[in-house]
Amino acid sequence: MHQALTALLAARPVDLAAWRSWWDQLEHRTLGPADSDRAQAAALLAALTTRLPDPDTLTALHTSLTERTPDPGPAHPGSVNIVGTGGGPATFNLSTAAALTAAAIGIPVVKTGSRAYTSAAGSVDLLERLGITLTSSHTATADHLARHNIAFAGPHVYPPALTRLARTLYPLTLKPFGAFLNTLGPLLATVPVTAQLTGTATPTALAALRPLAANTTTRTVWLAHNSAGADELLPFADNTLHTPDGDIHLPAGAVAPAEGTLADLAPHPHDLTGHFLRALAGRAGTTATHTIALNAAALALASGRHTRWHTAYTTALDALADGAPHALATRLATRPRETAGV
Repeated sequence: MHQALTALLAARPVDLAAWRSWWDQLEHRTLGPADSDRAQAAALLAALTTRLPDPDTLTALHTSLTERTPDPGPAHPGSVNIVGTGGGPATFNLSTAAALTAAAIGIPVVKTGSRAYTSAAGSVDLLERLGITLTSSHTATADHLARHNIAFAGPHVYPPALTRLARTLYPLTLKPFGAFLNTLGPLLATVPVTAQLTGTATPTALAALRPLAANTTTRTVWLAHNSAGADELLPFADNTLHTPDGDIHLPAGAVAPAEGTLADLAPHPHDLTGHFLRALAGRAGTTATHTIALNAAALALASGRHTRWHTAYTTALDALADGAPHALATRLATRPRETAGV
């Protein structure tokens, strides 16, 4: 049994050298026989999912993965990513809607995401149904950004070691370990942006990501959480943004009207694309419209392109009223939308 796994199971720290050794041996399939490799990989992920390790171990793990990811090149000026950890109350794909809205008001967006873990549909599931293609390389991402002001980045932004891990686990899948992977995932993606807004649904996720965000040098990371336990900003909840320049507190009603409830933001699994497109045109209820605009405003401020919350929020509201985000989503579709179950 590898020393990294032995230490994790005993709740002992795992240093950077041990993590590097783990990934090296996984790459060369020298952890043991095939069945042993699979068993050790599953045991390691199970241990990480059951209990997040201490901050030093998590930082070492993060470093051991990101240092193996190809350099995406220089960040696109003023660009931003929005991605959440999941695990909170069920809502429709607010971060994807906010990304399209921000792009529609002139904020360059490179969006990362994943398939569903606990939600009805993750951002990748939704984009697939909308007919919007993920980029396959950093060059393709730059091209999409230049043409559309937004790009949805594909798996190439994640450490290749995770792909090897998934192949080692086969026929097991990574889904049982989604709680851990979704928590760490937002800071594992190597995205050529200058800023990132990451929503955290639980105190555990926030505590895990704060030291990692502080040590991230490739982009400025804003971590968000709120009193409702959602991984997006909510107009009817008290929100806090942890930024390198200090905390930003947005009490309920500070920017958008403090009206509505989580029920107004519930997912529509039987009308996934239809409801989402209505939301992009400001026709999915006032709570949905205000929530999308609030998150788009946060992206505008994180990017540095706006400095005033109310100005950014009003600009996003106007775009939703005009249907600009809806039009952008329609232009991005490269194949017919899936209609099954809609």
